[in-house]
Amino acid sequence: MKPFSTPKSIVSVGLLAYVLVSCAPTITTYQLEPASGDIATIDGRAVTKVEQNGVGVVASFEREDLEFVTFDVEIKNRTDHSIDVNPADFHFAALGASQDTLADPRNTSLALAGSAADPTYEAGRMNMKRKQEEKRLKRAKVFNTILMVATIASDVSSSNKSRSYSEYATNRVAHSFAYQGIAVKRAIDYSTFADRMQRYDYEEYRWRELALKANTLSPGESVRGFVYIPKVANANYLAVTYSVPEQATVPLLFKQELVQQKKTHRRH
Repeated sequence: MKPFSTPKSIVSVGLLAYVLVSCAPTITTYQLEPASGDIATIDGRAVTKVEQNGVGVVASFEREDLEFVTFDVEIKNRTDHSIDVNPADFHFAALGASQDTLADPRNTSLALAGSAADPTYEAGRMNMKRKQEEKRLKRAKVFNTILMVATIASDVSSSNKSRSYSEYATNRVAHSFAYQGIAVKRAIDYSTFADRMQRYDYEEYRWRELALKANTLSPGESVRGFVYIPKVANANYLAVTYSVPEQATVPLLFKQELVQQKKTHRRH
């Protein structure tokens, strides 16, 4: 069996460790603000208000979720009869810089458009996401173990070789860097796992408790909740409409920006 101790092997181990240490990700943050309707700033947040045929919608960008951008929405019934409210009646179209409709990359003959998320369905997906995250952590553990075994084998093999002090020092530095790199990767894996599991708990709470639910509004009543629109990374604008069948279609336009930020890992 060929010893895992050549200078090329040592350099490879050091390079791998460097990659692991330097893999702190840059994350993209979605920022949206209203670009239509009666816009006002309330508590530091841009809020838009639009009304059609007695159906009023007040909306603002709340935050970015794992797969969605979230809007804080209030629907007001100013008609003289009851109306049905349903998050499925929120639809969106992705627009470019000139507010032209973008094509769906899966079928360029269709517009890139869709509906808001169904809170009941999404709440049910949380357990599946938790299981996927547990599997991801297990795979990371296996990979980290393989890296550690390979590094130890290289370290032991190279330590038994006679060499100059310079070669010995280079070997120690490379393997020390490799051990540190594996430790950093392991810490990142566990931190990511803990962050995501905590996020899923919060997401489930939001789906079940805070999301806009199907409801019936009597005249003069209003209801408020979160509406979740799937992320569209290449959109400059999101054209959102809320429809009450045979009553009104309320248009909302939001300008979208993507901001790059360095993700920092918290100490535990």
